[in-house]
Amino acid sequence: MKLPHTSHTGQPWRIHALTRDFETEDVWSFRTPGAGPGDFPVMLAAMRAGGGFAKQTPPVRFLFAVRWKLGALLGWDRPKAGLGTRVQSLRDRLPRDLRETADGPDSGGSPFTPVYELDNESVRELANKTVHTLMHLGWVLSSDGDHELRMAVLVKPNGRFGRLYMAFIAPFRYLIVYPALTRQWERAWRDRALLLPEGTSPQP
Repeated sequence: MKLPHTSHTGQPWRIHALTRDFETEDVWSFRTPGAGPGDFPVMLAAMRAGGGFAKQTPPVRFLFAVRWKLGALLGWDRPKAGLGTRVQSLRDRLPRDLRETADGPDSGGSPFTPVYELDNESVRELANKTVHTLMHLGWVLSSDGDHELRMAVLVKPNGRFGRLYMAFIAPFRYLIVYPALTRQWERAWRDRALLLPEGTSPQP
């Protein structure tokens, strides 16, 4: 479900102090029935086990394959256009307590790089010639009394070209990518007992 930007900006996330030069592009919610306040690590583990980037639906994989092919042809994804070259990684802004919470590449074939991970929020980033993007995942008390997963996409487009690119891909995000993520991640929560090692259980 698409949410207003205030559903992200109104939360007391630590990401806000680090991203004043980014724009909130999208906010999306994912239903996790029966989830409690301590279940965010369980949800992340279930997503990695059953909802990894490599296990996306064929339409989503096709879209990303086209995108990577265009990027290779046009030089959008060259190392000099990415993190640490064209743009500074968000990790360079982190205080020490956040910097020590995530390290190394992400799992599941994701193109995103981990920035930090806490017990109620997680951040990953991606940069290329078009945009510097952050994917923020947060754990929020919903109106029905359960907790739910929320994803916010924060962006810093690379000039006019980057803004045109974000506008062009918006219909694909809303009509194909986000609905597919919703089905995949919500299914991962429902199937967590089957996906996770024995002893990994929701917390009250």
